[in-house]
Amino acid sequence: MQKPLQNITAPLVNWYEANRRPLPWRQDQEPYHVWISEIMLQQTRIEAVISYYQRFMEALPTVEALAATPEEQLLKLWEGLGYYSRARNLKKAATVIMTEYGGQFPTGFDAWRKLPGVGDYTAGAVTSICFNERVPAVDGNVLRVIARVLGSRKNVLETETKKEVTALLTAVMPERSGAFNEGLMELGELICLPNALPLCGDCPISAHCTARRENTVTELPVRIKKMKRKKEEKTVLLLLTEDGEIALEKRENKGLLAGLYQLPNCEGFLDEEAVIQAVKALALVPQQARYLKEVKHVFTHIDWLMKGFAVTVKEKNDRLIWATPQQLEEQYPLPTAFQKFLV
Repeated sequence: MQKPLQNITAPLVNWYEANRRPLPWRQDQEPYHVWISEIMLQQTRIEAVISYYQRFMEALPTVEALAATPEEQLLKLWEGLGYYSRARNLKKAATVIMTEYGGQFPTGFDAWRKLPGVGDYTAGAVTSICFNERVPAVDGNVLRVIARVLGSRKNVLETETKKEVTALLTAVMPERSGAFNEGLMELGELICLPNALPLCGDCPISAHCTARRENTVTELPVRIKKMKRKKEEKTVLLLLTEDGEIALEKRENKGLLAGLYQLPNCEGFLDEEAVIQAVKALALVPQQARYLKEVKHVFTHIDWLMKGFAVTVKEKNDRLIWATPQQLEEQYPLPTAFQKFLV
């Protein structure tokens, strides 16, 4: 299987270097820039990441600043990107870099792999792009491209398939390894598309693609999910004082959305009468309840089905945190799932 992959290295590198997008983290090969962008890009589209990346770099321009920043400020910067454990691991890894490496980034794959929150893909991306280490960086885009090039019908969601692709790419990794890895990613994002017809006429390696030759591009890659998604129903309470302050709670420091803030909520779907009783149970005096809307928020392994009510209360109490709209904007990291109910 190596020969088709050997044939794609040179044309792919040349195509990437001639056509790569001028993304902000590509302005240099600074490890801090590449690392932060790669973590942000996990599970998030490039177009959405750009503004977050720029804001993050303005606030925390160095690994030293990242290591020193208070966690709540970091989570506020990360607000909207989701997967908040990624942000916490960034700070942990920055602390390791400052304490164990004297603020200098390690240059090898194995050292990067030991940093908190850094897996094979991120370690491969950073060390190949920044230090030209000849290691692959295999993500979903790369798995899709390689499956089509090889005509492979192995399930790309299986760990074993990813290991096999990693081994195959390791064996053919060219000298310009960073450009090759980014070229594979760029090809998967722009040309060898998921959930759409790939733009084979624009592909620099189409001559070596088994799926194109056998007319199976729409059948590949094979993705077979084994996990059954869990669904939870919730009623979200937007509790408001007459002055416009909003009630918040802080979540436990473990589990989903650990340590972040949330709007008070109850399990299950409540009607208006039950909502009034739930507000009274918080030692508040409800004045008026108003139905807002129903929304769905999708996490990796679970869906939240949420129904929201806005409730005006007579007085605030000390059981909850009360934030002005400005404080909510600047200070408290509120997950997107709850932001959907702010009016």
